[in-house]
Amino acid sequence: MSLAWWRQHFGKFWLAGVFAFFYLPLAFLVVFSFNSTRQDSVFTGFSLRWYQALVNDSRLVDGFFLSLKVALLSATLGTVLATMAAYALVRFGAFRGRTLFNAMLSSPLVMPEVIIGMSLLLLFVGMERLLGWPERGTLTIVLGHALLGMAYASVVIQSRLKDMDRSIEEAALDLGCRPFQVFFLVTLPNMSQALVAAWLLTFTLSFDDVVVSEFLSGPGVTTLPQVIFNYARRGVNPSIYAAASLLMLVVTIAVVIYGVHTARQARLNQRPPSG
Repeated sequence: MSLAWWRQHFGKFWLAGVFAFFYLPLAFLVVFSFNSTRQDSVFTGFSLRWYQALVNDSRLVDGFFLSLKVALLSATLGTVLATMAAYALVRFGAFRGRTLFNAMLSSPLVMPEVIIGMSLLLLFVGMERLLGWPERGTLTIVLGHALLGMAYASVVIQSRLKDMDRSIEEAALDLGCRPFQVFFLVTLPNMSQALVAAWLLTFTLSFDDVVVSEFLSGPGVTTLPQVIFNYARRGVNPSIYAAASLLMLVVTIAVVIYGVHTARQARLNQRPPSG
């Protein structure tokens, strides 16, 4: 094979290698979730026994519903707070303390989760001793995940606000709308796709978080990633493979639906107005 052929096809081989590195382990995980035995190196036959064991495992089922509840609450809370913070940073200009506020908002992006979890644990323990609230459990996990997700969501929302055409907001003000009406009737609808993207990102970060949950969970409160992590430390449990396979299926379906919706909206926006 000539040097020119390698130059032409090297990018394809490199891309294939990267995809194989990322997705082959996931493919093996899905395949061995249907294995008839506990072996994780030899596929001995097709079976659904581990999916049945997953359904009958109360720890995994309870952990899933707890993770879903926590992710829904923290994603909603984090997106709301991120929207308020992003709007203040983009629309209110250079107010006093803006640099410090922006730095504090972005710090969870670069700070190790161990430090975040430990600092929140100390904060909540101190508050509980002083005020009697909050007890470590679902609420503390939600607050911790909302703090972590807010930093990521604000980046997405700020980028949309900076690119938004402010003339439509000014036109609404000239037509008699009050500022809060402009925000809810004009600004929010025009940043809806960014809000959805930020919510999905925050939801994903919350649903698969282990480190912060380990610090903030209380007795009898264990999320699905914590259950899977505890099972994995004790050895091979193919029920984990089944749980991970179902999670990947749900995430894939959600991503496909969102991608189709986004592509359809883009086509509608590019279509010239009739008449």
